[in-house]
Amino acid sequence: MFLWLILLGILTYVVVRRSVAEVTRTPVWILWLVMMTPAFVWTAWVVLKGDEQVPSLLLLIPFVACPVLYWTLVQAGRRPVRAGAKPQKDLAIAAAAPMTAQPTVRPITPEEEAHLKNCFPWSVYYLQDIEYRPQSLICRGQLRTLADEAYKTVSENISRYFGDRFLLVFQEDRHDKPFFALVPNPHAKTPKAAKFRLRPALALGLAAATLLTTTLAGFLILNRPSVAMPKDLTQLLTGLPYALSLLAILGTHEMGHFLATQVYRMRATLPYLIPVPPAGIFPFGTFGAFIQIRSPIPHRKALFDVGIAGPLAGFVVAVPILIWGLMHSTPIALEQTSSLLNPNSFQPSGSLFLTVVSKLSLGNQLGLEQAIKLHPVAIAGCLGIIITALNLMPVGQLDGGHIVHAMFGQKNGARIGQVARFLVLALALVQTELLLWAILLFLMPVVDEPALNDVSELDGKRDLLGFLALGLLILIILPAPQFLTRMLF
Repeated sequence: MFLWLILLGILTYVVVRRSVAEVTRTPVWILWLVMMTPAFVWTAWVVLKGDEQVPSLLLLIPFVACPVLYWTLVQAGRRPVRAGAKPQKDLAIAAAAPMTAQPTVRPITPEEEAHLKNCFPWSVYYLQDIEYRPQSLICRGQLRTLADEAYKTVSENISRYFGDRFLLVFQEDRHDKPFFALVPNPHAKTPKAAKFRLRPALALGLAAATLLTTTLAGFLILNRPSVAMPKDLTQLLTGLPYALSLLAILGTHEMGHFLATQVYRMRATLPYLIPVPPAGIFPFGTFGAFIQIRSPIPHRKALFDVGIAGPLAGFVVAVPILIWGLMHSTPIALEQTSSLLNPNSFQPSGSLFLTVVSKLSLGNQLGLEQAIKLHPVAIAGCLGIIITALNLMPVGQLDGGHIVHAMFGQKNGARIGQVARFLVLALALVQTELLLWAILLFLMPVVDEPALNDVSELDGKRDLLGFLALGLLILIILPAPQFLTRMLF
């Protein structure tokens, strides 16, 4: 428990420092303390009261009051925006309110302005106004054709006149009117320095280290508490099935993202696995995997495909691994400590999806009043399903956040993320296993970064696939209803 608290504290401090340190005078440690207060209160209750149920008000009040106090402190100490302030990295800078006065320094010359106006054919996008920012231009007008066609035409014209000097952003303003923005291309000034390398040696080194830590984790899961550490290589290799299963799921998930970026010729790193020695409350041997996307996402279709490719690929691999592992697991009597996160006494009823899969895998061996002692491969499969669900949460820059952004637009996607955070919080009052994740969701920004063409909508097939992905999330995180458990068991 205390290890989780320390990890949460470190993560919270990093998130708070990166997100608000530059926009408010309020000390970071005060903001950190406010956001950690719910965790401190609940930990103190567990220490003092043991297994006694936490009162609902004690769960709800800190969780509601602390984010409100956090927001109030951020706003109270907000720094004034300086006239010469450095432009935001987020391409959404273009959505700011129109400026009342033009700066003396313009990013283009009068001659280039004439060329710029010629980039907007009146039959495609009727240009009405150009606003100058210190390092960007906002072009407002009326869209007179399909968004895809308009972006393609204007983008080709901009490239012909200005080369790769600018990135062209196509968004909607606060009144849902499409506008174009030209922002500096960070890769245009120093092409040699911007040369991108995949660094396969780093990826392979991290993969080898993670294979070692997860193999050790698999051995410890299989032999604890009887054996502390493996005495020889033969004993260590007994943890290999768990390691290979988990790495197959994580690697496939991130490789799905990577391959999707390559389809759209985006620059991205190879998947990087994160090794961690198995210990205490975190015995899994890895913190997961990630890729870094180093170039802007061209449009919402690419955003959707990159976002959904990882969870879909990982899920396809996780399901057969989970089924095989469950078939080799052992049903045991239900215990007081049985839960969705206890591999020694796994209670699948906390997840509708896992309940159905467990019953189909074990058949009549699994009864209503029984839990499951999971095989190490089944543990890897369960982790894969949980990772899929966590990534599909429709919040910010999680995969689910990318999906709803691509389906409904940036602003609507952010609104969905706000609602999702409170729904997960409400569910966490029933499913306490979700409590830590509910806290983390409130620390994440809900606004996803825009694509270059953030106006063009998805086709029907992608919309359907997106709804199916969100439906899968619901099946995984919702507990099995009683009528279904009676039917199955």
